[in-house]
Amino acid sequence: MTESVWGYRPAATRPADVDLTGYRVEATDGSIGKVDKHSDEVDDAYLVVDTGAWIFGKEVLLPAGTILAVDTQERRIIVDRTKQEIKDAPEFDRHQHLGDPGYREELGSYYGGDSGHV
Repeated sequence: MTESVWGYRPAATRPADVDLTGYRVEATDGSIGKVDKHSDEVDDAYLVVDTGAWIFGKEVLLPAGTILAVDTQERRIIVDRTKQEIKDAPEFDRHQHLGDPGYREELGSYYGGDSGHV
């Protein structure tokens, strides 16, 4: 059975009662920003990350399956992608793409939802 890219990995040890808003997000090669919004919905869990100056104030959407670890002590989330991989992902606009099944499918494919990459 292939894990969905839209669900948290068991090893990510995400405490269910913790609000991730404001947590730092770190790619494999450095910081990418802070969590602005998150969803814990079953099969639709994700982070919306405000990248600040890194990508000129844009936001990115990261499926929960990209999360390696949640460190509640340090208030940080570690993802298994490089900054370049995140930057090259399909562009995200929260007003257009949250709740858009076509965008979700495109992003899921990019992050490996069907390939077993996660």
